Order: sequence, then C-alpha cells, then structure tokens
Amino acid sequence: MSVLVSEEKAATSSGQKQWVFLFNELDKAEAACNAKDWEDVRAFLGGKGANLFEMTRLGLPVPPGFTVSTEACNAYLAANHEFPAGLWEQEVAAMHEIEKLVGRRFGDPSNPLFVSCRSGAKFSMPGMMDTVLNIGLNDETAAGMIKLTGDPRFVYDSYRRLIQMFGSVVMGVADEPFEEVISEQKKKSGVKNDVDLTAEDWMVIIERFKALVKAYKGMDFPQDPYKQLEMATRAVFNSWFGKRAIDYRNATGIRHDLGTAVNIQTMVFGNMGDDSATGVAFTRNPVDGTKELYGDYLINAQGEDVVAGIRNTLPIARLKVDMPEAFAQFMEIVTKLENHFQDMQDVEFTIEHGKLWMLQTRSGKRTARAAIKMAVDMAEEGLISKQVALTRVTPEQVDQLLHPQFSAETKAKARKEGSMIVSKAVNASPGAAVGMAVFDADTADEWGKAGKAVIMVRPETKPDDVHGMIAAKGILTSRGGATSHAAVVARQFGTPAVCGAEELEIDVDHRMMHVVVGDTRVEIREGDWISLDGGTGEVFLGKLATQEPDFENEAELNKLLRWADEIRKLGVWANADYPKDAERARRYGAQGIGLCRTEHMFFEEDRLPIVQEMIMATSRARRLSALERLLPVQRHDFEGLFRAMDGLPVIIRLIDPPLHEFLPGYNELVADLTDLKVQLQHFHSLSEIDHALAQVRQKEDILNRVKALSEANPMLGLRGDRLSIVMPEITEMQVRAILEAAIHVKKDGIDVHPEIMVPLAGHVNELKYVKEIVDRVAAEVFAEAGTTVDFKYGSMVEVPRAALTADQMAEVAEFYSFGTNDLTQTTFGMSRDDAESKFLMEYTEKGILPTNPFQQLDRDGVGKLIDMTVHLGRSTRPDMHMGICGEHGGDPSSIEFCHMVGLNYVSCSPFRVPIARLAAAQAAIKHG
Repeated sequence: MSVLVSEEKAATSSGQKQWVFLFNELDKAEAACNAKDWEDVRAFLGGKGANLFEMTRLGLPVPPGFTVSTEACNAYLAANHEFPAGLWEQEVAAMHEIEKLVGRRFGDPSNPLFVSCRSGAKFSMPGMMDTVLNIGLNDETAAGMIKLTGDPRFVYDSYRRLIQMFGSVVMGVADEPFEEVISEQKKKSGVKNDVDLTAEDWMVIIERFKALVKAYKGMDFPQDPYKQLEMATRAVFNSWFGKRAIDYRNATGIRHDLGTAVNIQTMVFGNMGDDSATGVAFTRNPVDGTKELYGDYLINAQGEDVVAGIRNTLPIARLKVDMPEAFAQFMEIVTKLENHFQDMQDVEFTIEHGKLWMLQTRSGKRTARAAIKMAVDMAEEGLISKQVALTRVTPEQVDQLLHPQFSAETKAKARKEGSMIVSKAVNASPGAAVGMAVFDADTADEWGKAGKAVIMVRPETKPDDVHGMIAAKGILTSRGGATSHAAVVARQFGTPAVCGAEELEIDVDHRMMHVVVGDTRVEIREGDWISLDGGTGEVFLGKLATQEPDFENEAELNKLLRWADEIRKLGVWANADYPKDAERARRYGAQGIGLCRTEHMFFEEDRLPIVQEMIMATSRARRLSALERLLPVQRHDFEGLFRAMDGLPVIIRLIDPPLHEFLPGYNELVADLTDLKVQLQHFHSLSEIDHALAQVRQKEDILNRVKALSEANPMLGLRGDRLSIVMPEITEMQVRAILEAAIHVKKDGIDVHPEIMVPLAGHVNELKYVKEIVDRVAAEVFAEAGTTVDFKYGSMVEVPRAALTADQMAEVAEFYSFGTNDLTQTTFGMSRDDAESKFLMEYTEKGILPTNPFQQLDRDGVGKLIDMTVHLGRSTRPDMHMGICGEHGGDPSSIEFCHMVGLNYVSCSPFRVPIARLAAAQAAIKHG
C-alpha cells in the first residue's frame, strides 16, 4: 500500500510543530530554532542543510530541496523510532512544493522527479552516516525516463545504483554480493570498467539485484517512491547511532545528543554522458594549505564514484580543458563561497548536460600543516583576524605537525637498497608512519588496542572501516584519489595516508599484497613491517627510522605562535631535567623551567652506584661521604640548566621518590641470590668461593635494606619533604649544589633565577622545618663564596590538606606549583598505575567518569582544590605566583581551566610547549 497521503492531510495544521523546511525558508528555520547566531542554525538544520539554505539565499545554482531538522531526528529516536506527529505529512507537502519548482512529479512515469536523501549533522562527519541517491526510480519511472532521455544505459545505471545503495544502506544487505554481481557481469561481457557495461548488462544486473534483496530480506525492493523516501529518511535517522558514527564521534569529541538532519534534494545526474560530470573540490589545498583549487572529478559518473575511491579520478584542473564554460562558472562560485564563509570550502558539484549544479559546501577537513598555513595566509590576506586565525588551528594539529618524520637521507638509503615499493601514489595525508600491514579494520582495531603499530592496507576504505582507521598509524590504499574516503578521514585524524597506489595487488581474502619492484615480485603478508610517507606518496618495506621535525624552520607555525604569545595571559614553562631538554624547551618558546626533577639525575649510570651507597649507609658519616661525591655531579647538572635558561626562572624540586626506587627490586634480588648460592656449590678454588661469598653478602645487605625500606603504600610513605626531615643531609647537599651552581654561572655573566621547591608538603610545619635547612645552607654557601644570589622557596600542592590550608602554607611558601598527577591520585584515592591498568578505561566507557582524570584535569574535584588554593594562598600573599607542573600542563582543556582560575603559568614537556602556547591563547580569546 502506498504511504502517499493527500495534499490536504499533508498540509501543516495550524500550531503544529514544524519539522521540515524548504531550502528557500531560511527565515522560518531561524525563527523555529530561535537562532541567536549561525551555530544555532547549524545545530538545527545540520551543517550541510544550513549551507544549502545559505547557498540558495546567495542565488547559487542549488537543486531545490528541503531539510528535516535535527529536532525531528532526536524526537524520532526518543519515540522508539516512530516519526513525531506531523513529520511525514510535512515531508509529503514539501515534496509537492519541489514538484512545483522543478515542473516534474515524484513517481510520475511521464515526467518523473528523483531525489537524494543525505544526512547532515551540525559537525561534518564525512561518510559516517547514510546517503541514498536516485530515490523515485522504479520499473515504471525507469521506462518513462528512457522515453524522455532516449538513453537506456544512463537510466539503468542510475536504477541499479538506487537498488544497490537502498539495499545496503536502508535494508541492510551487505555490499559485497552486489559488487560480486557487477564483477561477474563485467567478466561475462569481457570489459574491465563499470563505464564499459551496456544498457543490456545493467538490465541483467538490476534483475539480479532485485533477487538479492528478495533472498536476503524476504521482501521485494519497494516500487512505491514514497515508501522509498520514508524508509530512506528512517535509515538516515537510524544511522546517527550506527557503529561507525559512534566511533567517529568518540574519536573527535562530538556529542552524541546532537542528532542528524535529513536533506532531500532534487537529483541532478553526472552520469548522462560525456557532457556530464561530478566531483569534489577544495578551495585551497587541504594537504599543504597552498592557495590553489584542489580536487577530483569523473566524467559520466555519480558523486559516490568519486568519494568511494572505486574509480581513479581526474585532477580538477583538467576540468578547465574538458568543460571550460562550466569550469569558469565553478571558479567564480567557489571563490565567492570562500570569501562568504571566510574559510576553505569543501564543495560537491555535478554537471548535467553542461549545466553546473552545487550540491554541498562546508568548511573542509585539512591536515595540520594546511590548517596552520591557511590560518596565517587568510589573516595576512585580511580575510580573517589574527584572533580568528588562532582559533582555526587546534592544539592537536600543532602536535601532529611536530610528529617524527623520515629524513631525506633515510629514504635515499632505502631507495638505494631497493626497499621502495611505491614511488608515486597520492600523497593524501602527510607524516611518517611505520607499522605492520593489516588488511581489515577489525584486525587493525584489535592490534592497535593491544599496543601494536599497524598500517591498514585496503583496496579502498569504506565508512565501516573507521574504527580501524582510528587505530592505525597509517593508511594505504590501491584505489582512490585525494578526495576519497580514506584521504578525507586520514586528514581529519592526522593519520599519514597514501592512496591510489595502483601498482599494489591487494588480496584481502589471503591477507597479503604483491608488488613488482624492478624485476622482482615482492610479497607482503599480514604482520610484515612497512613504512609510508604520506607527504610524498612513497611506501617502503621494513621499518625506516624517524627523526624530530625542524621546529625552527616551520615559518607559518612560528608566526602563528608569536600571535598567540601576544594574546595569552598564561606563561608557558617546561619540565626539564637536563640541559639538552632545557635548550629544546627554550627553542620551542618556554619562558622558564617549571619542574626539574633532581632524582632523575640520580638514575644516570655514573651516579646510581653512589646513590645506592648513600642509601645503604648505616651511619651518617658514610652517608655524608657518598653525598660529598654526588655534590659536584649535581652542581654540574644545575649549572647546565641555568646556562640554558639564562634570564629565565628555573624551579628545582628537591628529591621526591621513596629511596627503594633507587635499589634493585625485591624479586630481582631474591632471584640473584638464589643463582649465586647455586653457583657457589660448583666452585672449588678458595678465591672463587671467597668472591662468591662476598657477592652473596652484598646482595643480602641490599635485600635487607630493601626490606627495611619497603612500605605498604610507598606513594604515601617516606618520600618528598618527609625524606628531607628524616634525612636532612640529602636536602643539605641538594640546596648547596643549587646555590653553588647559581653563584658559579652568575660569575660568568649568566642571569640566574633559581627557585627551590619542596614536594608533598601537607602541613605548614613541614615547610618551616625544611626552610630552616635551606636558609642555613644558603647562609653557609653565601659566606663561603663572598656573594649571594636571589632565590625563591616554594611548595608543591599534591595533597588535599595543602589546598585546604593554603593560607597557612603561604606564610612560608613564596610560590605554589600544583603537582596534578599526585593531587589527582590523592583526591580520588586511586593509584594511577593500578587505575589505568585495572578499571579506569571501563569507567570512562561506562560514563562513570567523563574522561581519564590523569589526562584531562577533573575540574569538579581537583579543580575545586586548585581554585581554593589560589584564593587562600593569595589571601595571605596577594602577589603569590602559581602554576601547574603535572602532565595536565600540556592538555588544552586543563590549560583553559588554569587560565580561568588565574594561575600564572603552566609547565609541560618541551615537546608540548608549542601546543600549550596556542591553547593558552585560545583560552584568553574564549574567556576574554
């Protein structure tokens, strides 16, 4: 039975909620959602729908259509997949309006109208939800269309596409059986490509497609056009919670409650012969940001052929030769669109018998390098402001740009050794990737989650592959161009990708691929290592070494970060334990050292035996002897840091971890002792026995010391400032080393600013006790040197009691630094190592915690303690300097919070300093 309803019933009744809007009803849509800005319109109509409305308003050639709002989707999902009242009647009424606009009727064999049905959420999710083309075709309208066009091949090609897409997307039939039918028919007809199949071939395929649908679903392919439309609308709504859409939103941080709009648009056909075409283009190069038109098209094809990567495409520049008039109009339109939206646009177009139609525009996905170059170029062109430019680049993109790369020398050596297997494919997404070849998304996901580096290899990727693409270090396809699904998704996630490597013979079933290198046929099986360069389109056998990028030569990035420095309020410091780390941090723009962990220096090979001797000492005298030998070593380390940070502050944390961490583990010692005692039974000479017995006694001494130092909960045991109180001689040595180093470099003209920081303090009396030690040693050093240096004395805030009594602590401490890793552990009452290995992932997956609190600062709990510390501390010491030095110092969300509560700086890894500089500027822009 037809689901078509009468026009009277279809009319929207007075007062009924409006779910459906024609492309020329932007004003009505804005009123319906009470739009305050364009973002509200995008949320209501979806990004695709909103831009179709805007292009229509601009007078561009957009095929008429209508949009079903995201509100309708959410209402449908909330009502157990039932259309809300009035929705279907409004869709039918809107279809009648389209019929009037185009002069054709939906379902009329004598003058048929066909439409597409596409998803469109607020944020672009390319390929993640469903699309159906050619809705309205059936046996009767196909016959009528043949009479009208005289082109049965075009009509049957379009009809089979509808059955294939509808069967797969709407009815849930796997896509592979359809493709097998086409392959069999091509083989039978002796042709290689789809375009070579005749009308008669497509007629055979259509009947087999119908039989497939009947066999798999137990029902006929629907012939009623309105039934097709209704089912397609439901399918798009349902696809919002499809697995690939959920995976994509999880990976990109898009909320799950936004819903998708449905866009119904009059079909225009790019597969009507050699004067018809379809394509996708970007107004600037999405790979490197160059101001040039970039994209692909196909003659005599439909849009899915381009993005699916099933046919290798033509470069967009060639359209100027093939269809010069359409190309000239196209250039005029895309220039207008970029200027109007003030951003690089990703457009889809179709040319039908020489007439250009614009099907979509949206802000295009881009690589990290392209995002940075476009932001800087557009600001310098006057298209956007510097502030807008800073918001166009994400901190994650800065991170991606600074990922390791292959050096020219490494690749040259690989070429010389004959390990290059692909020399010139499409450089779809830049970056170096090294991993094991896998041939399906599920394996890529499984191996990736197990910690293996994988490169996903496919003939072409599909939206259902997205979970594997997210897990992979790189993507390699043998088909598809620069705008294929693989290329677009790879650029979205910053994953290196090489597409269209036609020389590869990929055998997914047998999990292997072949390629001819010179005169040799090379076989690569699943698990074999390969390396790819997404910036050049090259692929190599084996594991190529990578190197750090040259930050100082990244001109656009450095310019953007200088703009960020002009705007941000937060300082950006770095965590650095060695001079080389400090030098790198300074090159990356650090304004100080926020954390130098002195214990890291103790683990060096030449120092560890002395440290262990100090720990093993049974008397103060022996402990002091070992510390005297450590003193010049520590002093030398600090001198290097002060020289690297000439003119900038350096915060040095006194020893923090429990002493047992510097000794071998208990189980290791027991095993060594057992081995030694077994060996002892086989020695015969007195010297061998004496030597072995000495080793046994030494190991037993260490074992006894490890037992003595062992604690039930070492994280909350004898560590941090407690060590300074119980073993003050360690602190005395460290303070002397810091201040002597400062005096030495000061004499050489270095502008030195040392700051001494006490870890784990939770009571003001602890700070007072350690300060007496610091002041006494400082007086001794200054008297011996005959000069002084200014230094500050401060405390880490790592336990809740420090935050609760921050006003008291500030009577002694001149600055605070939040050790957010330990503060998170002590606030939640969980060990990070145990939590992350045992239950924390399950907590985030089940929504018990929104994110991992060790990666993104917990604002509601830990954040309240930080805010409390800021207010209490400054109530005692109004100009008190405060920052964070935990891992959160490099996390953009945490940096935003630090700006909001009024911290002075964040301190992070040297490699994350550029990220923090941008994130701090974005926080300042967002919060004024």
